[in-house]
Amino acid sequence: MAALQDRLAAELTAARKAQDKALTLLLGTILADTRNREIELKRALTDDDVIDVLRKGVKKRKESVEAYTQGGRTELAAQEAAEAAMLERYLPAAASEDDVRAAVRAAIAAGAKAVGPVMGAVMPQFKGRADGGMINRVVREELSRAE
Repeated sequence: MAALQDRLAAELTAARKAQDKALTLLLGTILADTRNREIELKRALTDDDVIDVLRKGVKKRKESVEAYTQGGRTELAAQEAAEAAMLERYLPAAASEDDVRAAVRAAIAAGAKAVGPVMGAVMPQFKGRADGGMINRVVREELSRAE
């Protein structure tokens, strides 16, 4: 079992003892998602795998916030936003846009001239630490400046 998965399980136990229903439900759901991912991969999860599950959970909740806000359900949007914030505590520190921009410039300087090759060079460096949409935006900005 991955160290991060162990930490989530320990925090679930603590939340149960503290009778924190919201955190108990959230961590129980995430741990169920990690077990499903383990079954899907047919191997024990690494911390990177657990981070992927957490990131998907955050993304799903942020999409729900958007949908609830558009539907005028502010109380549900606030609940989803709070859950996303709770999950983000378990993610590694995010890479700054400046770090991404520097890596993109290095990839372009190394000869990559199109979005695909630049993304291919940069994405592995920031796996789990930066949003793909933000990286794509930076790549497009830098490529348009390089022309």
